[in-house]
Amino acid sequence: MYKMIAIDLDGTLLNSYGQVSEKNKELLNKAMQKDINIVIASGRSTNSVKNIANELGVNSYIICGNGSLIYDLKKDEIIYDKFIDKKKVLQIIKICEANSIYYNIYTESMVIAKTLHNNVLFYHQENAGKADSKKTKINIVQDIYKYVEEMENQNILKITISDNDNVIFNGIIKKLREIKDIDVLDVAHMSRKIIKYGTEEISLEYYYTEITNQNVDKWYAIEYLIDKLGIKKEEVMTIGDNVNDKIMIENAGLGVAMGNSAPYIKEVADVVVSDNNQDGVAEAIEKVLN
Repeated sequence: MYKMIAIDLDGTLLNSYGQVSEKNKELLNKAMQKDINIVIASGRSTNSVKNIANELGVNSYIICGNGSLIYDLKKDEIIYDKFIDKKKVLQIIKICEANSIYYNIYTESMVIAKTLHNNVLFYHQENAGKADSKKTKINIVQDIYKYVEEMENQNILKITISDNDNVIFNGIIKKLREIKDIDVLDVAHMSRKIIKYGTEEISLEYYYTEITNQNVDKWYAIEYLIDKLGIKKEEVMTIGDNVNDKIMIENAGLGVAMGNSAPYIKEVADVVVSDNNQDGVAEAIEKVLN
């Protein structure tokens, strides 16, 4: 019997519109009724993940910033963190500014960006219709370098960098890899999301990477958590779709890849289920509950 199920959000539990289906909600509740720890493991900021967890009735732990932080929802406190150093963040901002590439900074409480573009535009659209307390906070700032330099009491989880031009994007990646003591996520495919304006659907497609402190990964955070809870890795199921889910899919007792995953993620999974628009998470949970 599995004692923990760790689930990614974007491209996994959330569909292309940023919503959790009723079927997925139903199976999450069934798992929690059997005392299985449901852990949301996301690249998002703490408040964003916490809001989604609260909506779903998930009340154990959340992993944020791709493993930069573990938050205990019952105790309302951080129990593990690996924040990225501010000096490193400022160094990365300079590179992005010098090369006119889009980037945003993820803190525990918000996403800092210059404009509503790519992933930030998706969060903005996702916020529509939500109460203010449940929205992903987006802070639009013209001089991000100065803002971060003067920022106090805000820990930085990660930086996301994106561009529509693959040549420009790869050029920036090479420069970022020269910086010591950070991890640059090796993403080999475009991100694809859908936003709605009335009856019109607009596809967002862009190349991106995520930068964290060194040795940050969702699986390392899960390892800390299962050690704390006395759970064996064989008793853990993980569900994801992207490169930031790769290590947790490889190492869990049962690693599940979504149908919309890149081929190299499917190759390391034990099971491949339907995509995020066809209740793949519910399908995976149903397999282990029956």
